[in-house]
Amino acid sequence: MKKTILLLVLVILNYSCKTNEQEPLPQNTYEIAGTAKGVVNGLRAYIHSVENNRQVTIDTAIIMNEAFVFKGKTANPSIKTITINSIKGSLPFVLESGRININVKRDSLYYSPVTGSKNNEDYNGYKAEYRKRSSAINGLNEEYKNATTQEERNEIIARARKITTELDAFGMDFISNNPDSGFSLLLLETQITNPDINLEKLKSNFNALQPVINKNAAYKSIGAKIQSEIAIIEASANLNVGKIAPNFTAPSIDGEMISLNDIKGKATIVEFWASWCGPCRRENPNIVRVYEKYKDKGLEIIGVSLDRPGHKERWKKAIEDDNLNWHHVGSLQYFNDPVARLYDVHSIPASFILDEDGKIVAKKLRGKALEEQISKMLD
Repeated sequence: MKKTILLLVLVILNYSCKTNEQEPLPQNTYEIAGTAKGVVNGLRAYIHSVENNRQVTIDTAIIMNEAFVFKGKTANPSIKTITINSIKGSLPFVLESGRININVKRDSLYYSPVTGSKNNEDYNGYKAEYRKRSSAINGLNEEYKNATTQEERNEIIARARKITTELDAFGMDFISNNPDSGFSLLLLETQITNPDINLEKLKSNFNALQPVINKNAAYKSIGAKIQSEIAIIEASANLNVGKIAPNFTAPSIDGEMISLNDIKGKATIVEFWASWCGPCRRENPNIVRVYEKYKDKGLEIIGVSLDRPGHKERWKKAIEDDNLNWHHVGSLQYFNDPVARLYDVHSIPASFILDEDGKIVAKKLRGKALEEQISKMLD
């Protein structure tokens, strides 16, 4: 009898535990439960994404009884932001499949804790550490006000600059110190848009994150995007003044293949232009004048056409009308021209001036500045 009762109790307990468990969410589904103490009924909360440098609202929820719930679909984890009407600031967090909890702090929405996933817990740690470091700046402001000598002020300024430099590098340093975190991969994705990013540090962090990238298809997709951006940044870095210009081989207007290395002179201008480009056509007489003046001293020019498909005759007529008596190449692929992509050209006219070793000595020179540069090289 005792055994029967004990068995019955175990069955009841087991059933009770199961009924308290939440049903698993469907694949690629998120559910965000938020508490918002002190926030009145009827206010809206929003999830925002940044697309093409524009903020886009991807989900909304209404706050009732100091709580709100978001439900929706997401394929890959990504960093999004939450805003709430009447509350200043925004809350960045990792939107990913699964259940997430948010405890909204009205006085500091940005630092409101987000729990329920390892990525968000890592993000909480990241923000807490950043806050700790940045708050040191406020302390220095008070010290500066109370300083009585210039020597004291200079020392405080030096410390402030050091902290600012550390804050600028904090994101990449966090990734270096946490290479096993999925959040680090998402953070790296945001860092690649920084125009001042350290390329070697970026590549080092990307390589260290390979085990994370290989965990699942979502992370592999993010990894592929970062790898593509690294290639673009590397290509751009190779086009800085002082670098050797990338060689290329492209079809001439007559169909012959021409290589940059085969036609380089003592000075060479690689000129990106098109028959449809008004500013290019207006600059052409100046380039013609410079060419006529310096061609016998070793100036070579290779024009790279960004004319559209099917516009070969327009390209040819522009060459004749403007008296552009130098080398011309082009694939009639508009801005998808392989040479334009190699040289990271997104607008025209664009020019690269090379010395006799093929090193880039100047870029984007027009008018008098172009002639002065060529004169400096050949006179």
